[in-house]
Amino acid sequence: MSRYDAAETDDRDADGHEADGDAAGGEAAGTERTFAALPPARGRGFAQTWWGRAWLTALEGTALDAQQLKAGRGLARAGAVGAVSVRPGRITAVVQDRDRTAHRADVLLQELSDEQWNRFLGMAVERAGHVAALLDREMPPHLVEDAESAGVELLPGLGDLEPECDCGAWDHCGHTAALCYQVALLLDQDPFVLFLLRGRGERALLDALRSHAGTHPEKRSRPEGVDAAEAFAAGGIRPGLPAAPPLPAAPGVPPSLDTDGPPPAGIDPSALGFLAARTSAQARHLLAEALRDGHERQPVEPDPTAAQDAVRLAAGDPARAVADRLAAGSGRGREGLAVAIRAWRQGGTAALAVLDEEWTVDAEALARARAALDSAWAEGDEGERPVLRARANRWTVVGAPVQLRLGRDGRWWPYRKERGRWVPAGGAAQDPATALASARAELHAGRTA
Repeated sequence: MSRYDAAETDDRDADGHEADGDAAGGEAAGTERTFAALPPARGRGFAQTWWGRAWLTALEGTALDAQQLKAGRGLARAGAVGAVSVRPGRITAVVQDRDRTAHRADVLLQELSDEQWNRFLGMAVERAGHVAALLDREMPPHLVEDAESAGVELLPGLGDLEPECDCGAWDHCGHTAALCYQVALLLDQDPFVLFLLRGRGERALLDALRSHAGTHPEKRSRPEGVDAAEAFAAGGIRPGLPAAPPLPAAPGVPPSLDTDGPPPAGIDPSALGFLAARTSAQARHLLAEALRDGHERQPVEPDPTAAQDAVRLAAGDPARAVADRLAAGSGRGREGLAVAIRAWRQGGTAALAVLDEEWTVDAEALARARAALDSAWAEGDEGERPVLRARANRWTVVGAPVQLRLGRDGRWWPYRKERGRWVPAGGAAQDPATALASARAELHAGRTA
């Protein structure tokens, strides 16, 4: 039994189901449930399940005034929402303002028609797992997807939650928002609350499912899936893959972490918000790479290490406190992290490896490198050829604060010395002369700046 079941005042039989009533009869017996008011609950999320979050998305994506949503969260957390009445098409509660003024708040959701219920029942009985999940007080995602395929929208969409309040607001006010946040808690515990809102109570819905299954024995007994012989025979006529999804114009915006209450110990909301934003940006970057022509022929890059990922995050220009944590966590310190960020922006993990790694070039790779160096200045004036001093995979120009570094992929990376530290001076190039020109150009720009 959930913590809400003990507070309900609707009629239940010995099995815990709703008492018999008119399945589509509005406020007839057995089609209204009342949940007692909850105590204040600061610092706790309003929705833990995916369907509870979908309910809040319908609210937050529609309300025109973010301040009213914030006020509603505050009222709900403060325990200002009274007993919640749920019946087909409507939820109702009395909500008290901070000055103790009481307002009746209602939120309306359109009921499903008889035709829609029939389509839903016909779909649900074909998959025994849907019914089993509902009996466990869960809302399987496939049930919602299958219902949508049958033309039945179970969860509310944007604009589906219609507010009514005696405070006179024409849009969602703090009172109706508080009611919606409270109902998200109820939905987390019992998805049958949603079905009641759509027009069918728990007992009526389960009875209808059993009755519908009895009239379709062939569907009930048919195993799920496709016969192996049928699948094999269709192998040569399978349709092609769908078109690739379009690349979003910009990364998605993470949800607000404003909870009107103090965060738990050790949690920095600004750091969490930054991580969410960088995750969204990285997801868009990976999608862009996947959609690029020839991507399927590129080798799969290994996942970055924790130290490398700290540099990636720091390249997103976090707040000072977050940057200091990344500098400490990466083991580089503040100045070292700044240099690593420059390398990352030039070429990601490959550029970072060139910054950090000094490795001995094997004989074959060394021969190719020397041949590339010889050919780079073969046709020019001999006086233009730099004098290079080699050590491992690094060639430093004698008498000048510039350097070439050879990456493990055979590309050359330009470096220059800045305040006694070697720093990246440009992107990689196949030709060492091009890379060296980049290093000299940036060195000159730095001196004239």
